[in-house]
Amino acid sequence: MTIDLFSMTGDKKGTLELPATLFGGKVNEGLMHLMLMMQQSNRRHPIAHVKTRGEVRGSTRKLFAQKGTGRARRGPIRSPLLRGGGRAFGPRNERNFHKSMPKKARRAALLSSLVFAQTTKKILAIEGYGEDHKTKTLVTLLSKLPVSVGRKITIVLPKHMQALERGARNIPGVKTLLAPYLNPEDILASHHIIFLVDALKVAEETFGKSLKTAVNASSSKK
Repeated sequence: MTIDLFSMTGDKKGTLELPATLFGGKVNEGLMHLMLMMQQSNRRHPIAHVKTRGEVRGSTRKLFAQKGTGRARRGPIRSPLLRGGGRAFGPRNERNFHKSMPKKARRAALLSSLVFAQTTKKILAIEGYGEDHKTKTLVTLLSKLPVSVGRKITIVLPKHMQALERGARNIPGVKTLLAPYLNPEDILASHHIIFLVDALKVAEETFGKSLKTAVNASSSKK
């Protein structure tokens, strides 16, 4: 299982073997969907908010007598049936959209997303990046790579690289992401994913090692 490897100048250097601990699994669309919904739900901050009949201004006095007036029975002016009264069953900003998943399920969803991205030929790798922080330098590099400039491109870094992060800041659709923060939403939404070679090693150390430990532990129990 290999991907194309390019130099810092955009020239093709050959191929790079992908770690089996990250890309050796199967695609689980159900887990990817659950993880994606969890990420998007946990990012929601509701703004719409209405007042109930207990929060609007107005007297709680009964408007007129229950009997004898010939009119319908009427309570206080704060009733949701009256103009200016409280709202019944309206949106509230304290609504909680939080979702959760077990750690193993989240990890499996991430690995499944990486496998899916690899099978759809989204992933390629570059050896490294220089110290030039100019946007023009990165645009020139991207134009030489087999990527669609203008579509969403995620560049995965092993650590903070000021030059590359500054260069990508002004290019629409280009995002830099640290390897330990890989997540299904960024992977699935990207049209191309560019790994630095060192970022693959960091991702393997972060996500692949714990998977190995879990597999070994389960096999030893048997």
